[in-house]
Amino acid sequence: MSEGATSRLELTGITKSFPGVLANDDVSFSVAPGTIHALLGENGAGKSTLVKMIYGIMHPDAGEIRFDGKPVQVANPKAARAMGVGMVFQHFSLFEAMTVLENIALGLDEAVSYADLESRIRAVLDEYNLHLDPHRAVATLSVGERQRIEIVRALLLNPRLLIMDEPTSVLTPQEVAQLFDTLRALAKGGCSILYISHKLHEIVELCDKATILRGGKVVAECDPRQESSRSMAEMMIGGSLKEIEKAEGRSFGAERFVVSDLSLPADDEFGTTLKNVTFSVRAGEIFGVAGVAGNGQNELLLALSGERPVPFGDAVRIDDVPVGTLGAEERRRHGLCAVPEERNGHGAVPGFSLTDNAILTARNRKNMVNWGVINGRLAERYTDEVIHTFAVKTTGAASPAGSLSGGNLQKFIMGREIMQAPEVLVVSQPTWGVDAGAAAAIHQEIVDLAARGSAVVLISQDLDELLAISDTLAVMNEGGLSRSLKVGEASVDEIGLLMGGVHGDPDATKEYAGASHAA
Repeated sequence: MSEGATSRLELTGITKSFPGVLANDDVSFSVAPGTIHALLGENGAGKSTLVKMIYGIMHPDAGEIRFDGKPVQVANPKAARAMGVGMVFQHFSLFEAMTVLENIALGLDEAVSYADLESRIRAVLDEYNLHLDPHRAVATLSVGERQRIEIVRALLLNPRLLIMDEPTSVLTPQEVAQLFDTLRALAKGGCSILYISHKLHEIVELCDKATILRGGKVVAECDPRQESSRSMAEMMIGGSLKEIEKAEGRSFGAERFVVSDLSLPADDEFGTTLKNVTFSVRAGEIFGVAGVAGNGQNELLLALSGERPVPFGDAVRIDDVPVGTLGAEERRRHGLCAVPEERNGHGAVPGFSLTDNAILTARNRKNMVNWGVINGRLAERYTDEVIHTFAVKTTGAASPAGSLSGGNLQKFIMGREIMQAPEVLVVSQPTWGVDAGAAAAIHQEIVDLAARGSAVVLISQDLDELLAISDTLAVMNEGGLSRSLKVGEASVDEIGLLMGGVHGDPDATKEYAGASHAA
């Protein structure tokens, strides 16, 4: 410890319950000054509830919180910040109509001129090598770019305890390494970091200690440097972690999903223009699209799903049928299902029940509507099937989508689409915020769907995910797509450079990808 024996944060007997749920059950652990401490657990294990109490958003029913050795009652987030606690949330609290600069200003408790604040923001962006325009409206940003706002907002406070929830989901491997260097420097200077991530290899590499929750209780503490990703995952789930079963030497069928010279102008001044995107996916194939957030992945998802039709039908073909000019519902009738990266508000309506959310996308493929009348019993039965198959933790099909944890809502949305058995599945960030056990299950479902003959397009910033289940891979950079690479023929470093190191030069991107392909 860099500041004596007193813990920076100490929790004793913390208990919190909600109707029908005991979220935290007598939780006790401490975080030392100048250490990076991991908080691990499955979705619904109680991590989010716990850190919300540390940050003053919720209050414990029982137990004590000590900060720098003194008992505290954290009345609200402003009190937490005054105490020296900063937090980067997994789900963002941002006003979409406002700019990045305006949103960050709202999160500060001091009066600062916009000029001074912009100067401080740019200094943090430069230090972390993050790309973000302070004058862009939040509504125009991808999920990854929105997360960067939260990171910058927390770091501007110079916190004594920094809580980070899934902070690397939008970074290339090189940027992750740079962020880790900065976090280590912060810890060396005495800042404690409470680090939540489902990327367990990050925990092994970065953290000094780990506390593991299961069912709201502390079930283990360990030194991650003495563990493996697998061993910690098995502590989290309380059993063996299943390996992804993917048949060796699989053969693919005919081209099922073909995208040809897909170009689409940005729909606003901050968007990304798609430039001659071309690829094809065969029956049984998983085609991975890598890239740093903000390089056109959102625009690609909207163009492929039909939320933004394109001028030429032949630009997108399903089983040789031109569908480019068709909208989302018509493309679903031709066999395409899609999962966007933003689950709240885009993938699901938070105020709707899970059953109503299932009806929104599955009503036609699951025959839930007869003569214009919804068969509520059939819709509820399908919803129950999704909940059971994908192990969604919820009180039932009538629960509002907004009542689920982020990971459980992601499992529901993925299950809702996969269980429609689409001919083509386009999915963005399928396991964002999902624990190791659930991620493995989702990956297996995607692999099994492809094995049954579906064509899958997997858009992700998680290279481990892409390399684990994709058959073919391409990298998206400023609206263009590199040539396709066979998975296994390009290293993580090479793909990382394509993701973040060859911006704005399509020829260089193609040349680099070609060199990687030939390697």
